[in-house]
Amino acid sequence: MMKQIKSSANDNFKFFERLYKRKYREREGCYVIEGFNLIEEAVKNGAVLRKIFVREDFIHDNKIIMLKNEGREIYSVPKELFDRTADTETPQGIAAICEKPKLSIPEFFSDAENIVVLDRLQDPGNIGTIIRTADAAGFGGAVVMKGTADLFSPKTVRAAAGSLYRVKLLFADDPGEVIRLLAENGIKSICTSPHGGELYFNADLAKNTALIIGNEASGACAEFLNGSDIKITLPMEGTIESLNAAVSASIVMYESLRQRYAEKHR
Repeated sequence: MMKQIKSSANDNFKFFERLYKRKYREREGCYVIEGFNLIEEAVKNGAVLRKIFVREDFIHDNKIIMLKNEGREIYSVPKELFDRTADTETPQGIAAICEKPKLSIPEFFSDAENIVVLDRLQDPGNIGTIIRTADAAGFGGAVVMKGTADLFSPKTVRAAAGSLYRVKLLFADDPGEVIRLLAENGIKSICTSPHGGELYFNADLAKNTALIIGNEASGACAEFLNGSDIKITLPMEGTIESLNAAVSASIVMYESLRQRYAEKHR
C-alpha cells in the first residue's frame, strides 16, 4: 500500500529532508539516493532501502508499481514538497532512504585484491569518480580516511553512479593503522607522490595493491608517504605541476588493469 504525505509536518518527510545534511546522515547511519537508476542499482546489489518517496505525478509509473508489488514502503509526496528537497535542478521524481554499509575489517579484506585509499579528498566529484573508476578497473574496496568529504552526499552518490554499492568501504582514522592492516593482509601500499618516486608504469600494480590518493591540494599525508612500500609518480611534460586527483587515480588504476590483462595473456 502506498502511503500519502500531505504536509512538511509529516514525521517521515521531516526525517527524509534532514538526511540532506551530513550531521544527520552520520547520526542516523543512512542517506538519500535519487532517481530510478540508483534505486535499481541499490536493490540489485542488496542495499537496504528503508523508505521510498515518490512525487505524486510519478506514482503510476511502471517502475513504481513494481517496487510497490515488492512490498516496499512507499510514500507519495506533493510536487512542491518533493522538489524542494531534491538536490538536482530537474528532480527525477523518486528518492529513497538507504542504509550505509557496515563491514568489519575481516569482511573488507576477505576478497579485495586491489583497493584504493582516499586520504582527505574534498571534492565530491573526485571522490565519486574514483569510486566509479575503481569499480570499472577491478578494485574491490576503498579505505576512506578521516577528513575525507562525505561519501554519502547526494553529489558524491551521483558521481559514483551505482558503484558505491559494489565497491566495499572501510572507514579509518589512523594512516599508520591502515599501513599495518594492509601489510597483515598481504597488500602492498603504493602512494602517489608529485615529488619523486618510481614511474607508475614501472611499478608492479597488478595484484594485492593499495593505491593511496592524497588530498587535492596537499597530496598524501607524511605517514602514508613515509610508511608506504612504494612511492610512484606520473611523468608530466611542459609546465603542469600536477593532475586532478581523480585523473591521476584513474590512470594508475587502469595501469593495474592493463598489467593484469597482460599477465593473463602471456
